[in-house]
Amino acid sequence: MTSLTQIDGYQIDILVQGYPGKTVCHGGLGWSTIVLIRGRGRVALIDTGGFGVRKHLIEQLARHDLRPADVTDLLLTHAHHDHCISWVLFPKSRIVIGAYELAWAVMEPWGETPVPELYVRELTSWPTVHKATNGEEVMPAITAYIVGGHTPGHLIYVLKGSERDVIFTGDAAKNRAELLTGKADMTYDRAVTAASIATIWTHWRRRPGNIVVPGHDIPMVQTDGRTEYVVKREAAIKAWFGDDLEQTTTFELTVS
Repeated sequence: MTSLTQIDGYQIDILVQGYPGKTVCHGGLGWSTIVLIRGRGRVALIDTGGFGVRKHLIEQLARHDLRPADVTDLLLTHAHHDHCISWVLFPKSRIVIGAYELAWAVMEPWGETPVPELYVRELTSWPTVHKATNGEEVMPAITAYIVGGHTPGHLIYVLKGSERDVIFTGDAAKNRAELLTGKADMTYDRAVTAASIATIWTHWRRRPGNIVVPGHDIPMVQTDGRTEYVVKREAAIKAWFGDDLEQTTTFELTVS
């Protein structure tokens, strides 16, 4: 749990710190960022993570004296399972997702993509879903913008403050490498992805001190033309290689 910043009545905390990785043998290792935004009478989350973080997410909310039922707004960047599938933890929340993104996701072939088909189908008619459009202010001072490439209707959320902005990129730019190169590991259209990352940079460069929160990395700022991480990376995997459950090995997932 990382306290990131306060901006114009909003307190921003990283509940789950995204990680930029894949395993050699099994395809998946990285996990997505989940952000808590509180203030102006709202309790909001950006993205929800996948199945594996549900217990951890509930515990992290409890550290802030919150329950899932206290979340008023859920802002989804896109419809891939590791970002949206746990919307069911917040059934009474106002659930924001791009209108174009949802229309695309529900038509994806079942079982062939990272879209969780049944969850998306249910979300299309959910009574509290809000289908956002490009440039819409979805919460006070928080605006959604379509930046395709990773998915066609992917949204970023920009919180505009009086002194600095925070740009929540989701997987439009998952990590530092994608931001710096303008290229993405996963994209439906390389040219669209490059344009989307350029759009993120436009928001980032708008003024000094702006913060980018990627979908699978830790927050960053620009300092004298250099991209610098704002917080320390904290990630590890615990494994059982011994003869009993008391013997574990911890692998620290940090940059040496």
